[in-house]
Amino acid sequence: MVTPALPHENLAAEVNARIGAPAARPGRDADRIDGVIPVVVVEPLTPEAVAIVLGWASETGRTVLTRGGGTKLARIPAPVSTVDVLLSTRGLNTVEVHRHGDLTATVQAGATLRETNAVLAEHRQWLALDPPRGDRATIGGILATNDSGPRRQGHGTPRDLIIGMTLARADGVVARSGGIVVKNVAGYDLARLMTGSFGCLGVILNATFKLAPLAGASRTVSVTFPDIDRCVAYADDLRVHAATPSALELAMPAVSMLVRFESVESVAEQQAYRAVALAEAKDGTAVVLSAENETVAWQAHGARVLEGEGTLVKLSVVSAQLLPTLIWLDAEARSRRLEYEVIGRAGLGVLCLRLNGATSDQAELLNALRGRLPVGSGSAVLQEAHADLKALVDVWGPIGDGLRMMQEVKRQFDPTATLNPGRGPGGL
Repeated sequence: MVTPALPHENLAAEVNARIGAPAARPGRDADRIDGVIPVVVVEPLTPEAVAIVLGWASETGRTVLTRGGGTKLARIPAPVSTVDVLLSTRGLNTVEVHRHGDLTATVQAGATLRETNAVLAEHRQWLALDPPRGDRATIGGILATNDSGPRRQGHGTPRDLIIGMTLARADGVVARSGGIVVKNVAGYDLARLMTGSFGCLGVILNATFKLAPLAGASRTVSVTFPDIDRCVAYADDLRVHAATPSALELAMPAVSMLVRFESVESVAEQQAYRAVALAEAKDGTAVVLSAENETVAWQAHGARVLEGEGTLVKLSVVSAQLLPTLIWLDAEARSRRLEYEVIGRAGLGVLCLRLNGATSDQAELLNALRGRLPVGSGSAVLQEAHADLKALVDVWGPIGDGLRMMQEVKRQFDPTATLNPGRGPGGL
């Protein structure tokens, strides 16, 4: 039976009594999510307190939305109608263990990526992830969305780096998966299952990752091209004729590319000038950047899309369809008088698309784009969008037969639909 709602102050007091600490308070205007003020905001300081809150919410029929740094909430655009409990993980914010001899570390979910890497850097190591807003993004949020950035080209995604996890289930039970060293793979699939689940299956408490040594030097080649054909051909040449870059980013409609090499000084320099020669062979204009100039170039690259206005779409295409898709996108956007920007991983087909223009024209373009990307060979997922567009276009797009399996997993992990209801893939 669902417990009748209590006044906000009384409900916060009930939560505090359960966990034995003053961790809950009524929601405020600053806590709004999709315009909705949470009834209660809770910031537990221990994993045990997180589990108690979840067990209480499940028992009393209340929903829980999890927040770390808050950087991903706007990028999970399924609408919110009510938020009973907003659970903040920021109270869990330490690097629990750094096993620098094994190149692994266990980090609590509420620690930011910047905080984590500051600790790991003491032993010249880092967690090789660079998602957007990494200064505020938490480890739990990065895992829950499987978020990554340009260095995904060389280092992979969070799912590739995780080797263990501790989580709290919706019923308040704490579960552990995986191990603390890379060779220990027991329970590995559960940790990977949680990664990218958008908080719909459990609340991540901590995670163990394999780490990378910090590179001694970095060089970035900045290239402009007369057209996207030469840009994509250049990316293909790099994969064949040059050492693997840590980042391989394209941008359009003003066609350009940033290619990053990280190694010892002499090797990074050699790789960069080899990349310059390949670019010039494709009629590109290239320059090698380092130090502050390199940092500024990467900041400006991300800002082209991630700090812009309008609709944001995460676009994934198979390599063979990258060039045809970009050519089609440019023609379709121009024909509909839509402004657009694209940045993304040229070597992986993972792109961010920013759109501005009439809502109906955006909807037509997105539906046509999804029609070009059959399930299994690509996707176009809305990450930021106005409510008017979400009324015309499904947030996730076609998911296919995999939706039934995801729904069953959700039922097994969260039968009371307590965690982030409706905000996962396919409306889980």
